[in-house]
Amino acid sequence: MDGTLDHTMMRVEDLDESIDWYTTHLDYEEKSRWEADSFTNVFLGPTDVHEDGALLELTYNHDGRSYEMGDAWGHIAVRVPEDELQSSYDELMDEGVEDYRDPESCDNKYAFVKDPDGHEIEIVKRDYGAKWSLDHTMMRVEDADQQIGFWARKFEYETQPEGKWEADSFANYFVAPRDSPQEAMSVELTYNYDGRSYEMGDAWGHVAVRTDDLDDAWETLMTREAEDYRDPESCDHNYAFTKGPDGHEIEIVTS
Repeated sequence: MDGTLDHTMMRVEDLDESIDWYTTHLDYEEKSRWEADSFTNVFLGPTDVHEDGALLELTYNHDGRSYEMGDAWGHIAVRVPEDELQSSYDELMDEGVEDYRDPESCDNKYAFVKDPDGHEIEIVKRDYGAKWSLDHTMMRVEDADQQIGFWARKFEYETQPEGKWEADSFANYFVAPRDSPQEAMSVELTYNYDGRSYEMGDAWGHVAVRTDDLDDAWETLMTREAEDYRDPESCDHNYAFTKGPDGHEIEIVTS
């Protein structure tokens, strides 16, 4: 299994508004689109996204439904150069983006904005990757040891050497495939020490993991006792889905 994170999917209520927001403020472009009878999927990313860089998938259901954000998913994070956090945030403010958490309120280490549907977007300083490219997707988890073990056993992910942050009340762990390039996306597992539980909501959909052989990857996951949620046959052998220990959906897609 390749294991590279291919994309993060979020559901939106107004597709045109969301596309306009991401193309205007994050300079994304439409990479591909899938039109079905009841929904539309649009994949977006920077013009010069790395070959192993992840894309953002916007899913629009044609029935006009609305969504609950929940708190089991936290945010996506996008990159800006190390010395451009404040100027990038100011640029977004000048364009009319909502002032949510500015760099000063985050000790000038990062910042946050929200898209039109309320999905949180962290802005992080990185000296690699295209500006605004996806750096990580954050999930809140109820058992850090279980989650780290899940990603290690099922997908052969490792905790990144510099991807651990232990604080007084929480811990963050960044996991990614072995030997993945810096430009690839990682998963951030956030564990709060107070024993809280989380609501999944439906405004966030899934993260997707690449494989060269869908059936072989699925067989490996079943051998490793991953949840049999939506197998390849049920998805016309185009993709498949499993779930993490807390119910976060993980799509398996062919590269």
